Parts: sequence; structure tokens; C-alpha cells
Amino acid sequence: MSDTGDAGLHTGRGDAQGPDGVDPRGQAGPADPVRGAARGEAPVPLSVLDLVTVGQGGTAGASLRTSVEISRLAESRGYHRHWIAEHHSMPGVASSSPAVILAHLAAHTTRIRLGSGGVMLPNHAPLAVAEQFGTLEALAPGRVDLGLGRAPGTDGRTAAALRGPGRLDEAADGFPRQLAELTRFLDDDFPDGHPYARVHAVPGPVQGPAGRPPIWLLGSSGFSARLAGELGLPFAYAHHFSAAGTLPALDLYRESFRPSAVLDAPYALIGVSALAADTVQEARAQVLTGALSMLRLRSGRPGLVPTPEEAAAYPFTPLEREFVDSWTANIVHGTSDEVRSGLDALVKRTGADELMLTANAHSGAARLRSYALVADAYGMPTEGSIPA
Repeated sequence: MSDTGDAGLHTGRGDAQGPDGVDPRGQAGPADPVRGAARGEAPVPLSVLDLVTVGQGGTAGASLRTSVEISRLAESRGYHRHWIAEHHSMPGVASSSPAVILAHLAAHTTRIRLGSGGVMLPNHAPLAVAEQFGTLEALAPGRVDLGLGRAPGTDGRTAAALRGPGRLDEAADGFPRQLAELTRFLDDDFPDGHPYARVHAVPGPVQGPAGRPPIWLLGSSGFSARLAGELGLPFAYAHHFSAAGTLPALDLYRESFRPSAVLDAPYALIGVSALAADTVQEARAQVLTGALSMLRLRSGRPGLVPTPEEAAAYPFTPLEREFVDSWTANIVHGTSDEVRSGLDALVKRTGADELMLTANAHSGAARLRSYALVADAYGMPTEGSIPA
């Protein structure tokens, strides 16, 4: 195993191009693999972050079918991308295998970008990730994003089970080396003499000209913000569960940014918890189900997302009520107009280049309805009116 210097920490080929051979740097366009286009009256491009949540009384299969419906709706209404998060050992979440889910979504869509939000790289061998996302790129050319995080996406015991003996302590510290190795596998350009010079990720460039999923770094702290800036990569910040650190992380990313073959200027999206409903009461009821689910997770009692009735009847202690109030205060929720107003304010406050909305609720129908209502609030296009 090589160190960072041997792997050659870089951002990808200097001649990176989009699927039609046009340089993707500069303004958004058909070949731009990073920047999106705002639709309707939205201030920035809007996208979807999907945890494939499973509600009480539901099944993983039903939640995965809802994800297909969300992807189709998002594509038809002009959302830019649909990302799947990686989480493990959580009964209320069915997104343990983003690459598998993304392959399924690719078969049911034609235009929307699909990606990981993200793959937790320390859980995986870089070669395996390169092969998975090379396969996805072959299935959906020019539509795949590879978002990477360095957290486990689970508790320590589960992370140990995922990674195997001896790997837990070194995983986070080794992230830059793993990133460099993954990038080399994607580009098939390990230098001569490197131990992996004759190891090839397939599908990939060794088979002939091939597209390359753009790499994003994800984070909820300054580590990935600084690294993304130094490498000239796009950055996604987890505002939805770490709002206090949003502005410092974005400032650090922008201050650290160095132009690269991927980007000539910073590009940052933020994940936002947002849920729109037909009434304020319905929005509040659905948001409370997610808050109770998070409370149980943080208390070491993870389970399926409770029903609105169960959440409404739950006997919160004063300390639990304080947690729930703090958690829901960071969720943009209400009627469609109220959610639009909240999202507009968030863009002004953060200067985010893109918003990635996660609608966590007990009901799949409520999640679908939320994305439709947000699109309506911004006058986003309907099927047939979006350029191919």
C-alpha cells in the first residue's frame, strides 16, 4: 500500500471533458458535469438527497419504489440531481448500498444526474468504488456523480464490522491517501513502478475512451472543506444535521480553493432538510416523525420512522423536547410558499451554489408531495418543457 505521495493526490485528468467533448469548466451547459442550472424562479439549482427512509408499517421494498417515483418526479420537474446517502445498521434507512440503488434509478430515468451523497470511502476499498462507479458511468454515461465522505455513516461497532480488523482507527486519517488511490484507479494513470500500475478498474479507461464521474467531497466539518478547496473539487456540506458549522465550512472552502482541471471557481452545495405540505399542521406532523426517529437514534434506540400519530402522542421529557425543538428549527417546513421563503433566505445567508433537499417523513407519499410542492412554488417546468 502506497502513501499519499506515491498515489499522487490529484483531481483527475487535465483534459477532463464532458460527454460531447466540450470543456466542462466555465458556465453551466450540456457538458458541465458539476454546475447545474436553476429552473423556474429558483435562486439556484435544486436537487434531491434521498435516505430511502422506511416508516413504521412500511418495507424497504416500498421505500425503494418511492425512491424511483421521487427520481422520476425530480427529473420531470427540473431538479438537477438525485443522490443516495450511505448509512448502515439503521432500521429506518434502506440506503446501505448506494451503487445498487443508483443502478436501479438509472434504469428508470434518462436525464437527471445520479450520485452518492455519499459513499463513505473508509468503509470500502478504493478499487471496489472505482469499479462500482465505472459500471454506473457505463450504464448512465455523463449522469453519474461520486460524492465521498470520510465518516462511517454508522456507529463504531458497525463500522468495525464493515471495515474488518485493524482498519477502524486508521480509516479517517487515511482519507487523503484513499482519495488519491481512488482517483488514480478512475483515471487508470498510476505511474510506472507503482505497485498498482498494472491493476485496472473495469469498466474504465483501460478498455478505451470512457467517461469519468466527477468527484465531490462531502463534509460536516472543516477537514473536507479545506481538502476540497485545495484540490479544486466541488464541495457538499451537511447543513441538514450540522447547521452551526455551515458558514465557517463554506468560508474555509472558498478561501482554500485553488483552480483545477475540474473547476475554475468554487462550487458548493448544501444539504437542507425541507418538507412542504398542503397545510402547516401536516408539515409539522411529518417533521415530528423524523425528529422522534433522530432522537431515538441519538439515544441508541434506532428504529423505523414512527407514524405521525405515534410522534404526536410520545411523552417527551423536557430534555427530549429541547432536542426535538432544536432539531426541527433547522428544518425548512410549512406550506410551499413558506418553504420557498425559507430556502430563499438560506441561499442569501450562505451563498450556496446549489441546494440539495432531503424530505424526511414517515410517509413516502408525503416526501413525494413535498418535492412536487417545492417545484410548484418556484414555477419549475413540467415534463416536456425541460431541454434534453
